[in-house]
Amino acid sequence: MGTQVEHVAISKKANVYAEGKCISYTLTFPDHTIKTVGVVMPGGVTFAADTDETVEIVEGLGRVRVGHDGAWNACHAGYRFHVAAQTRFEIDAEQPVHYVVHLGRGQAAS
Repeated sequence: MGTQVEHVAISKKANVYAEGKCISYTLTFPDHTIKTVGVVMPGGVTFAADTDETVEIVEGLGRVRVGHDGAWNACHAGYRFHVAAQTRFEIDAEQPVHYVVHLGRGQAAS
């Protein structure tokens, strides 16, 4: 996915989490694929994935942990990670972390 997204429907209402520390928007593609794009402000935020997700870090620095027993991993532009459905994950942002979440199966993590 490049730096620009074309031919999508965008939800006008933002998804606001963790008292405003994370704000995202939902994108729906012509093939009904759904992604969210957003930013996590500095500090820690915990998410609960309802479906399989692949998270792509677009910009920023921080660390991420998938599951309560997972190790913390540095995250930066280009970093991707997979979260299984019904799993919690945490992002601890040192600076604003811009991201894209690819929802559903078939999204390879790297």
